[in-house]
Amino acid sequence: MQLEFPPIMGLVVITPRRFGDARGFFCETWNPATLADNGVNLPAFVQDNHSFSAARGTVRGLHFQAPPFAQGKLVRCGRGALFDVAVDIRRGSPTYGQWFGVELSFENGKQLWIPAGFAHGFMTLTPDTEIIYKCTAPYAPEHEGLCIGNLAGLNGPLPFAEVVLPEGPRSPALSELDSPFDGGTK
Repeated sequence: MQLEFPPIMGLVVITPRRFGDARGFFCETWNPATLADNGVNLPAFVQDNHSFSAARGTVRGLHFQAPPFAQGKLVRCGRGALFDVAVDIRRGSPTYGQWFGVELSFENGKQLWIPAGFAHGFMTLTPDTEIIYKCTAPYAPEHEGLCIGNLAGLNGPLPFAEVVLPEGPRSPALSELDSPFDGGTK
């Protein structure tokens, strides 16, 4: 297992080992004891989610859930490729408003741990992309939040003309967000 620690405190990129042969490969994607042996202790997960996006350039997010249903997420790509983004929305955090993005793909096997206190979103880089993620709290729509953050930042991997945005009411920009998270959130 390979661990990378981005410059925003709390985020971890996890690349599990793959054991391959002529048939394909085997990979252990989640083992809390193995992570703990490597100095990473994550909270318990209570829900798994699986999302499919048919079109390349589909943007989803930036989502979060407010306390007491705040979610940490362990995100990976089951098929295709996506650019995954976590934005620090912890008021008072030295990295408030900063974001980190990483390509997650079936090919690279990388996963991103995003603790509570971050908004999360992604952009698909290939058609027929699947994202799979574990959550530390169940879905609670009455505590769900959405902000658009900086779309230019999310647009990095693809030309803007290829981005597929949802129709619907306008979400607040990060600068307009009244964050429910405090900088001390882990």
